[in-house]
Amino acid sequence: MSRASLAVERRILHLLHGRKTRNNLREIHAHFIRQCLHQSNQIISHFVSVCGHLNKMDYANLVFLQTKTPSILLFNSMVKGYSLNGPFEEAITLFSLMKTHWIFPDEYTFSPLLKACSGLCDVRIGQCIHGEVIRSGFERFGSVEIGVLELYCTSGRMEEAKKVFDGMSKRDVIIWNLMIRGFCKGGDVDLGLTLFRQMSERNVVSWNSMISYLAQSGRHSKALALFQDMKLEFQPDEATVVIVLPICAHLGAVDIGQWIHYYAESSKLYRNVVSVGNALVDFYSKCGNLETALQIFKDMPCKNVVSWNTMISGTAFNGREELGVELFEEMMNNGQEFFALMSKKYDIDPRLEHYGCMVDLLSRRGCMRMAYDLIRSMHILPNAALWGSLLSACRTYGELELAELAVKELIDLEPWNSGNYVLLSNIYAEEGRWDEVEKIRVLMKEKSVKKVMGQSITT
Repeated sequence: MSRASLAVERRILHLLHGRKTRNNLREIHAHFIRQCLHQSNQIISHFVSVCGHLNKMDYANLVFLQTKTPSILLFNSMVKGYSLNGPFEEAITLFSLMKTHWIFPDEYTFSPLLKACSGLCDVRIGQCIHGEVIRSGFERFGSVEIGVLELYCTSGRMEEAKKVFDGMSKRDVIIWNLMIRGFCKGGDVDLGLTLFRQMSERNVVSWNSMISYLAQSGRHSKALALFQDMKLEFQPDEATVVIVLPICAHLGAVDIGQWIHYYAESSKLYRNVVSVGNALVDFYSKCGNLETALQIFKDMPCKNVVSWNTMISGTAFNGREELGVELFEEMMNNGQEFFALMSKKYDIDPRLEHYGCMVDLLSRRGCMRMAYDLIRSMHILPNAALWGSLLSACRTYGELELAELAVKELIDLEPWNSGNYVLLSNIYAEEGRWDEVEKIRVLMKEKSVKKVMGQSITT
């Protein structure tokens, strides 16, 4: 390859791994096609790898299928992409395709392939791949060993996992964590705890996982005692806080919960991690200290729907239902304000998903007319999901007039869907409009729409 070609290739690789790659995939693809590098396995492998990390495997597959002589490097990138994003079956299909091309797998094939088998939860396919690993001589490679172990642990085949584990010459903290997870998920928390005690080296994940498994099995006191041991070796992280606070609430261990609160404040976890703030609100609410819970909630710089739900649940738990209703109204108002700000302040055109959120929000408030008007004002074509959301709320609140309009829109969008006709017919039946019910029957017959089994048009 000439110096000029090498320079172009380096430039493309630099673009692929740049910060703006997500928005420029098509431009980069077009660039290496113009440079006649669309059959370069190195370039395409990197491109496919980036697509995998961006969850764009449809695009990756399109490029892969246009490659005349794919190499092991390209196959591995594709297998890894599917192991990260799914569908996991595609990774298995690619492995079979490799064999038809007489391309022999390596350790970088088997590691993601085994991960895909774990995702499939099909131990039979996994065992076949394990057999291929042994026949190919890669069973002692670290990443492959982890893949085999994860396969058996995930599928609950702990006897096979134990055999693999016992045969390992080196067992790092990841290996131990996998085994502990396998036993605990399978219901043998005692054996998981025994393995945990045997570990010569633990990390924060080890501690967090074991505390969580103990709590999930109802051993809250043991879980809290283990947390106290953990503090002697490691600083708790955000996951620790989220795991331990519900345990404190369950046991009424207010002093330990307050210590965690102070720790979260001093380490800035409370300000920077939404889930930590949510856990603190939940803890104080369940301990009967609603005022502190409210103060934490108000001080949270960022809130998500879990934050609001937790605080509203806390008010109900403490017998302050009227305050819960006020918070619910505030949450709804905030949602409407943010939606309005999108276009007015930030010049962002709302997409279908934004309209969907607003229609759902308004419908939950019982503001069906506002939701209907919003759909009608959209600058893009509303889809069936929007009308379906409105329809569901209309039927709940008895707004039959709007429900009728929503179903008619659904029929226009999905004339083949018999369910929409049945819904409209049932709405007419609820109002005693039997002539309209008969018209729906005739309309379905004219359009050759057949009623699905299990649906019924009220007669």
